[in-house]
Amino acid sequence: MSGGEKEHKPATRMVEAGRKREWTSMPGKPGGVVNPPVWRASTHLYDNSSDHAEGRPNEDGHFYYGRRGGPTQWALADALTEMEPGAQGTQLFPSGVAAIACTLQALLRPGDELLVTDNAYEPTRNLAMGMLKRQGVDIRPFDPLDLDGFPSLFGDTTRVVMMECPGSLTMEVCDVPALARIAREKGAVSVLDNTWASPLGFAGLAHGCDVTVMSLTKHVGGHSDLMMGSATATNPAFGRIRRQSQFLGQVVSPDDASLALRGLRSMALRLERETASALAIAEWLSARSEVSAVLCPMLPGAPGHAMWQRDFTGGCGLFSFVLADADNSARARFIDALDLFGIGYSWGGFESLITPFDPAPIHQLRAWPPGIDTGSGLGVRLSIGLEDPADLIADLEHAFAAMGAA
Repeated sequence: MSGGEKEHKPATRMVEAGRKREWTSMPGKPGGVVNPPVWRASTHLYDNSSDHAEGRPNEDGHFYYGRRGGPTQWALADALTEMEPGAQGTQLFPSGVAAIACTLQALLRPGDELLVTDNAYEPTRNLAMGMLKRQGVDIRPFDPLDLDGFPSLFGDTTRVVMMECPGSLTMEVCDVPALARIAREKGAVSVLDNTWASPLGFAGLAHGCDVTVMSLTKHVGGHSDLMMGSATATNPAFGRIRRQSQFLGQVVSPDDASLALRGLRSMALRLERETASALAIAEWLSARSEVSAVLCPMLPGAPGHAMWQRDFTGGCGLFSFVLADADNSARARFIDALDLFGIGYSWGGFESLITPFDPAPIHQLRAWPPGIDTGSGLGVRLSIGLEDPADLIADLEHAFAAMGAA
């Protein structure tokens, strides 16, 4: 950034980023359009034989072949890079899981060791314990809240630490800056799944991580109509991720990139509304006798709130709670009685969703249920959308009544 330019706030950068003049106007012509057009192309042409012989730099912004993207994909990648101070670049993928898988493949070799947080997103755990293990990578889970014991886990072959904050489903907030610092001191690369907070709520690279991955399907898309992921990184990790992505032929369509760009522009407002509604609903749930624990880092007094308050600048609509005195049938009655909450695995869209969860079988180190007095241990995850929170609370109240009416 030149001396005359002002350092804008994240929400402003989210509106302005990825709108370079060369992507929104015709060369040599005045004016332009607001949004980068959808450039659909498999073939990029060279001006002449000399131009072809010189080739093109392997960087966004240079035409080469459709698999390396075009102005629509470049604009989205540029905008996401702009959201992470210190980033070298962003690579796009057809899903969040693809972003995680390609990133870990790029950074690991047979014989290397991966430390993976014990409360990871289940597909992350599955690809680590499955695909990467078959490829000769040693996998070691770690307790993300055991900061004192973390340094002793590193060995001569430990190359990557995979983190997620808050933890998937169970919402633990770990000390990401400290974990990333220790990883760097030990010569390992730190990768953070930052889908929950996004760079608006937690600037992962600024907090010491080397790579942040996101499922753009969630907050960035925001309308439950696209699948996409991203990996934003510093060098040299970014160069390795980009090469691996190209080896595997990873590419996203310009039409989906355009949808993600559209969602990105309104993401700050949607997150603000969803966070406020989620906090109101979490407070309401914390007073219900049917609930033994509310796992919402934004809620004062909830597990991880102090760490969240220290490190985060925002949240989102996703959180969980534990039923106090229920069995599987009661939980099913509760979920089935809801009218405004759809039953679905995704989140981050404009609509509210609910899913039951039971993480005990997949956690190796993190005890479930958490704490001492947690009742049934049956979990419920909510994704709060843009509906009026009063209507959502009324819907939940009706469902609690149905749960106890057996």
